[in-house]
Amino acid sequence: MVIKKETRGILLSLLGAIAVSNVYIFSKAALKETHLAQFGFYWFGLGLLWNLLYSIKGRKVRTIRKLQKQTIWALIVIGLLEVGGTTFFFTAIQVVENPAIVSFLANFNPFFVTLLGIIILREQFGKYEIAGIALTLAGAFIISYKGNTEMGKLFTHGTEYIIISAVLFSSAAIIAKKNIMVVDPVVLSISRSTFLLLFSFIMMCIYCESFVIPVSAAVNISIGSLLGPFLTVFTSYLALKYIGAGKASIVRSSRSLFVLLGAYIYFNTLPYDYQIIGGLFTIAGVILISTGSVRRNRRLKRIQS
Repeated sequence: MVIKKETRGILLSLLGAIAVSNVYIFSKAALKETHLAQFGFYWFGLGLLWNLLYSIKGRKVRTIRKLQKQTIWALIVIGLLEVGGTTFFFTAIQVVENPAIVSFLANFNPFFVTLLGIIILREQFGKYEIAGIALTLAGAFIISYKGNTEMGKLFTHGTEYIIISAVLFSSAAIIAKKNIMVVDPVVLSISRSTFLLLFSFIMMCIYCESFVIPVSAAVNISIGSLLGPFLTVFTSYLALKYIGAGKASIVRSSRSLFVLLGAYIYFNTLPYDYQIIGGLFTIAGVILISTGSVRRNRRLKRIQS
């Protein structure tokens, strides 16, 4: 059976959403027993191993030698942005009690992708994007608000890490989108894991952390690294070959629901009712922002044809 390109892209995005939802669960479990530097070293080390094994089998490594100078610089910039974004992301996973809350707040990513698209690519707001941005911001406020009047205690600790990571990830996504047609997704994934592994190793040395970790943490890292640095990143980049970033974001917004279910099964915990409501607001916001992007791309295609 021949699968249409759009259907293939949607299925890849859905697979990525399911995979990344498990990343929240297994990384949270591992970070309870390890230092962030230890976690990163093994998480991205194994992630790099899975990517290399896949690339060798599929003979994708050869494409690295054909990369142009401009593309190499793009990979370096993406790698550095990913280092910063990933560090803040896993710091949030570590300090926020329920990983579902982090997942809901991570829906800031499409918001910043849209915002950066307006600033960098001179794209214009549409009514869907405006409504989506409003819903995303409202949802994030509902999730994070603690009811305290002091500015330093106004929002849940960890919110600031998620916002910073969203800005950095969104910047990396825009650069990756510009280069996705000339760089194989496996190369992007290998580059990302390499940067993060080197950074984690440096942090291990700086903090004088041991390379010995608990067996239970090693198991969680092994499973999570297969789903995260390999499957999630690879499917996300590959999906962009078949569908636009807008449609991919719509499908990936389902991630939060999978995380919510996984957190309940694995940790027997749920966010407060108001946080779930806020999370649903952010999902609706992502869908509206992405819908606006899809509609705009369709209009541009009609004009060009």
